[in-house]
Amino acid sequence: MQYLVSVIADEIPGSATPQEDAAIDVFNERLQAEGHWVFAGGLGAPVAATVIDNRGGEPMFSDGPFLESKEYLAGFWIIEAPDLDVALRLAAEGSKACNRKIEVRPFLSA
Repeated sequence: MQYLVSVIADEIPGSATPQEDAAIDVFNERLQAEGHWVFAGGLGAPVAATVIDNRGGEPMFSDGPFLESKEYLAGFWIIEAPDLDVALRLAAEGSKACNRKIEVRPFLSA
């Protein structure tokens, strides 16, 4: 099963320190070596976001984040894990590596 592991930052800028970058690299290498790695990436600050709403006749483009919040999505991993317990264990290790809160969500089955 695949899981979205979201990295939640609570300060802007939310850039990782050199020590956090090194710990994240080690964690990423471990995910890859153990077959859990699918994809990962860091995201730009919320001010770099554009919201698109094309539910009406014409698409509307708005600068800035979807929601104003003290916390924001700073990055993510998509991991493969046999069950939620393994995904949560891996996410706890990811939280320690990046020194941020983590949210775990399963992808819906097709």
